[in-house]
Amino acid sequence: MIGALFRKTSVNKTGLQLQRRILSLIERGVDQPLSDAQFNELALDVFAFQADNNHAYRAYCGQQQRTPATVQHWQEIPAVPTRSFKQLPLACFPLEESVAEFHTSGTTAARSGKHHFPTLELYEAAIRPNFRAHLLPDGARLPMLVLTPPPEEAPHSSLAHMMGVVMKEFGAVDSAYYIGGETLLAEKLVRDLVERQGAHQPVFLLGTAFSFVHLFEYCEKNRLRLALAEGSRVMETGGFKGRSRRMPRMELYGLFAKFLGIDPERIVNEYGMTELSTQFYDATLCAGRQTEAKTVPPWARVQVIDPQTGRESAQQAHGMIRVLDLANLWSIMCVQTEDVGAANAGTFEIHGRAADAEVRGCSLNAESLSLK
Repeated sequence: MIGALFRKTSVNKTGLQLQRRILSLIERGVDQPLSDAQFNELALDVFAFQADNNHAYRAYCGQQQRTPATVQHWQEIPAVPTRSFKQLPLACFPLEESVAEFHTSGTTAARSGKHHFPTLELYEAAIRPNFRAHLLPDGARLPMLVLTPPPEEAPHSSLAHMMGVVMKEFGAVDSAYYIGGETLLAEKLVRDLVERQGAHQPVFLLGTAFSFVHLFEYCEKNRLRLALAEGSRVMETGGFKGRSRRMPRMELYGLFAKFLGIDPERIVNEYGMTELSTQFYDATLCAGRQTEAKTVPPWARVQVIDPQTGRESAQQAHGMIRVLDLANLWSIMCVQTEDVGAANAGTFEIHGRAADAEVRGCSLNAESLSLK
């Protein structure tokens, strides 16, 4: 069944076996904890698979003298910086067998990082249970008003693909997209919001922070104030990277209250990136109060790393976010981000970016490695 989803039949059988194991774990949902020993066993098997099939990563691990023969715990698995996806093809399969290729944001395609997939079954499986638990804990099926292009207009956008998955799985029949040709369809969006306000129908708004700022500018210009029905909610993804302006989160959330009548305890921030297959969410809707603490599903682990030592920081201490994502089976499981945050009691928060920072001992680039 799984093999039929690939364009060719040459994909590593070990990879297929690992995919089945990870799918089984994900299908248990986010409320079934996985012991450290259980996670470690699976993570080490994935590490051995990636070190064997990803030539650039194998060389990198050899440079660090951390190989499947020497690594005993998932915390010892070498992390690859996100910028490496811009420099090398980091895949455990022949690139010509890719069924999808997601690109990071960048001024040109040449400067974009690329994440390749031989199948999207694992990627899409990781989306559903985590999204449902954090955005739809009440089981509501709402019209999704999505402020991204539809997937067919942005085939290399992981965010657009994710929106397509959740709309199909969880959205009401009157769900719709409101960005076309890189333009926010503000007039149409406001018209639909007014209609649903009049019908006392709750709605689910999803988009980047930057797209919502454009919506609020339109509302301000046209002197519009709405009070959307109880049960309405928002998922915002940040999305100011590479922009000339930024806005503090609580200032943005104040605009949701001002223009749409949606309070902060109905707004959930999503943390994700092209280089990962798993997204992370604030526990706001689950907790019934606004919180910036993000939970980690059983198939992932998040560490906060001291960039000076390359070791894990103490609880609540600031450092750089490192993610170990089992759903990243076909590329790199352990990814070092350029985001700064802190961890506490199994959750983590994002406090900003350190774009020029590099964790000690964490360097992978085209100059230091060659592909065989």
